[in-house]
Amino acid sequence: MVVILNISSYVSILAMIALGLAIVFGMMDIVNLAHAEWVTIGAYTLAVVQAVAGKEAFWVALLAAPLTGALLGWCLERFIIRFLYDRPLDTLLATYAVSLILQKALELIFGTQPMLVYAPFDGAVPVPGGSYPAYRIFVITVALIVTAGSWLLFARTRFGMQLRAVIQHPAMAEATGIDTRRLNRIAFCGGAALASLAGVLVAPMVSVESHLGVSYLAKAFFVIVLGGIGSIAGGILGSAVIGTAETLLGYRVDPSLASAVVLVLSIVVIRFRPQGLIPGFSAAHQLLGKG
Repeated sequence: MVVILNISSYVSILAMIALGLAIVFGMMDIVNLAHAEWVTIGAYTLAVVQAVAGKEAFWVALLAAPLTGALLGWCLERFIIRFLYDRPLDTLLATYAVSLILQKALELIFGTQPMLVYAPFDGAVPVPGGSYPAYRIFVITVALIVTAGSWLLFARTRFGMQLRAVIQHPAMAEATGIDTRRLNRIAFCGGAALASLAGVLVAPMVSVESHLGVSYLAKAFFVIVLGGIGSIAGGILGSAVIGTAETLLGYRVDPSLASAVVLVLSIVVIRFRPQGLIPGFSAAHQLLGKG
């Protein structure tokens, strides 16, 4: 049972980070190399809030982190990304530069030493085969709620249908009256908010420093490519596959080797199924049919 919970804990965090990236990558063709820094921003938000208001302020940070992430995401989209929609390859350089700038800015402001953060509660919950930290169960629960809510929004609402239409065929979606630029901005802010929320949740379990989010970036890209670009369900499945495999291998070999093996296996799967395990939605024709 403990192994299952360890897998669930890792998969849940990976899924939240990957979901926002999946929407942005699939919808906007933007390769956002700064996405990992929003995880770091979420963790630092918790550190700052707790430094000012105390350990009990975790719940304030839980709300403040996604809002901060969304605001900074809006700034990035408004002042940089929106000028590069027709030059998607240039976003590689632009977002990589933003990533480096944010890392160095955090180091200048907070220093290079890890910052202290605290979980909102301690203790363990009895489970078959032993006990498990209560906070990790809380993280799994929150991640499940957020992931399920994202899927429902994406798959069961008109707003989600518009997002899927833009992913499938932006020009056709715009011809039906959809404001694609507005949706792009909302999607980008939403992806940043999800990453920052993941950051505040993972912060008490890791070392909070300026490179915190970097270790998640490559895995998040592999998750969305393996699962299916533009597919929420694919992102969830990709997170489950990679998170489960890496956690199980981590019990047998060095964690770094486990990560490398999982990424190699993912490349093999992508080679034979380049569209991903669950290809993205095709919604443009649905909108035209209802128009």
